[in-house]
Amino acid sequence: MDQPSCILPEPATAWRRPSGGISLVEVHRTIVVPTTASFWRKLLAFSGPGFLVAVGYMDPGNWATDLAGGAKFGYTLLVIVMISNFMAILLQHLCIKLGVATGRDLAQACRDHYSTPTVWCLWILCETAIAACDLAEVVGSAIALQLLFGIPLVWGCIITALDVLAVLFLQTKGFRYIEALVITLIATIASCFAAELIFSKPSLVGVMLGFVPGPRIVTNQEMLYISIGIIGATVMPHNLYLHSSIVQTRKFDQTSEGKREAIKYASIDSAGALMFALFINAAILVLAASAFHWSGHENVAEIQDAYKLLSPLLGVSFASVLFAVALLASGQNSTLTGTLAGQVVMEGFLNIRLRPWLRRLITRALAIIPAVLVIGIFGESKTTQLLIASQVVLSMQLGFAVWPLLRFTDEKAKMGEFANRVWLKILGWMTAAIIIVLNVKLLFDIFMPDSVLKAFYGFLHLPVPS
Repeated sequence: MDQPSCILPEPATAWRRPSGGISLVEVHRTIVVPTTASFWRKLLAFSGPGFLVAVGYMDPGNWATDLAGGAKFGYTLLVIVMISNFMAILLQHLCIKLGVATGRDLAQACRDHYSTPTVWCLWILCETAIAACDLAEVVGSAIALQLLFGIPLVWGCIITALDVLAVLFLQTKGFRYIEALVITLIATIASCFAAELIFSKPSLVGVMLGFVPGPRIVTNQEMLYISIGIIGATVMPHNLYLHSSIVQTRKFDQTSEGKREAIKYASIDSAGALMFALFINAAILVLAASAFHWSGHENVAEIQDAYKLLSPLLGVSFASVLFAVALLASGQNSTLTGTLAGQVVMEGFLNIRLRPWLRRLITRALAIIPAVLVIGIFGESKTTQLLIASQVVLSMQLGFAVWPLLRFTDEKAKMGEFANRVWLKILGWMTAAIIIVLNVKLLFDIFMPDSVLKAFYGFLHLPVPS
């Protein structure tokens, strides 16, 4: 059958291979978009993928960085939470454009564009990011199980391997079941923190001032370290690969108008879901600042310590329980997207399809083994440091995902009429520059000798970070 004239042909020179490969083939284009003029019915049809992506922005890794930032520096780092969330909205919009306009996810686009050694390097970096994210989910869920039921952390880490069964069961039922569970767990987390904010009675003026940027965030090394951790916890590199794939679960018209409409509704879904993530991340930081920063507990960065202190400090007996329930919901929610992201990355980069249960077990083993080793060797007191370090590792991978995303969506030969406009290019590359510069500065501060650091900061007439 001849291709209808309204279907956009793929530019002949844009890609080296035809877009024949499909990741997540079992759910690809399985959700029908209604042919109706109703804005709300179409938005409902496209709603879901944004919340799956938003899960990664409120996982237990965020808790560690937000708790540390709020307890240590009050409301100061709220601006970092806000900026990183706006970065996430922009980057996820570009992922939607790539997936809808080209029929490829980011991993498939990289495999087509780059040489084989580069593809393997990018795949290893992305798998490292997924392992770091999964590590945060394992540790966070284990901490929640310990707080609620007294289960030792090592056993809690092992128990989290059982969530593979839930993921596999839901995948057989359909993608809408996964989305429904995710949204339910997000609503649980949001409800818990809405109650916690009421109990903590934060200063509204202080919160507003926290969204105003200041130079100390860059010049203070400890503040910068936590800030980069917040960015790493918020803008997840593997979510860029995931979103460009799951947006293709919708069966929209493969025409210019159909694709433009799909980008519009999917972007609304994504932005709305990420605003939920902004509320939850800001709520964690505000809660930590209100409960700990001005009560003589500035060094509270351990999730376990926060749990123990919340009820006494807030004067509400079940405040700690709400905190632990939200943490457990957060950890379990994140496992769903981790499974899907791992599958997308392996299939897209390497064109290798493993059985979902095998892929999930490999991903979870890569997270459980280091978690059990660290807890076994250094003790349970090091879990929060492990969470924060995992988020810094995530942030270090961001540039390697953001760069190809911007490059592909900027090229008219690859994107056709959906290529980024000038203003979007400027915002995108500014975002990439911020991410890369902050990461280089952090590495410089951590690994350079003190004598070199003093000379460097003296040359720039800046105070040496403490």
